[in-house]
Amino acid sequence: MKPLIQQITPHLWFDKEAKEAAEYYCSVFPDSRISSATTLHETPSGDCDVVSFTVFGHPFMSISAGPLFKFNPSVSFMVNFDPSREQDARAKLDEVWNKLSDGGTPLMPLDKYPFSERFGWIQDKYGVSWQLMLTNPEGERRPAIVPFLMFVGNNCGKAEEAREFYLSVFRNSKPGTLFRYGSGQEPDKEGTVMFTDFMLENTWFAAMDSAHEHLFNFNEAISLMVVCETQEEIDHYWEKLSAVPEAEQCGWLKDRYGLSWQIVPAAMDEMMAKGTPEQRDRVTKAFLEMKKFNIAELQKAYEG
Repeated sequence: MKPLIQQITPHLWFDKEAKEAAEYYCSVFPDSRISSATTLHETPSGDCDVVSFTVFGHPFMSISAGPLFKFNPSVSFMVNFDPSREQDARAKLDEVWNKLSDGGTPLMPLDKYPFSERFGWIQDKYGVSWQLMLTNPEGERRPAIVPFLMFVGNNCGKAEEAREFYLSVFRNSKPGTLFRYGSGQEPDKEGTVMFTDFMLENTWFAAMDSAHEHLFNFNEAISLMVVCETQEEIDHYWEKLSAVPEAEQCGWLKDRYGLSWQIVPAAMDEMMAKGTPEQRDRVTKAFLEMKKFNIAELQKAYEG
């Protein structure tokens, strides 16, 4: 089986808007498309739309599964407009900002900042946050979309520890840059992380500490989906990442920082894509009863 190029996919939990939001993002960002849409039947949330789509070349998934979780800026998506890669990068950034502004809320206005000639942070009309940045073309290249983790509240000061933890858990990983707060940047504490990035399984992430008062933290609205080829991989990630036993359900877990992950077998994707409605329903019924996924049991349900 050929190796997966991109292994970690952001997963967005909507009330009813998974399809509508995916279509919206594909209309806002360049190089974006919907790759599949299916409906899961008889789940605890009723019938759920599941949509796979690509934003600016980066894979995403979304689900409509009821009004259980609200998006917040603890996980946002940094969008790099790189003049060495994109013609008219600045104009494209402005165009995306204008589209996201329709019904959206700016968190940091689009402006010039010490770290970028043009940057803005905005929460879109669904509540998902995007950081649009005109990238310095002389810096080390990064992909167009980078999931961004903000360590706030009880997590503040743990961004570096979390980075080292994730680098130790994922076998194909590498550290990137690390910038610390200096003195006089209160309330942020000197030495904590102003910005860092790191790669896990061909997916770049960024992180920061923020000691400002934020009335939010990580929740299930945005989770990170790790697709595994083998049961051994599933077991490895489950054992290393899961830190909240009561959060374990249907392949979902929470790590020691409260960040949600989904550890899923690649085979299940194939079963849901190629199976008959009866096979899909049997697989859905089987996985709803699991905490950690068991590939052999799912295969058995698929084959009936």
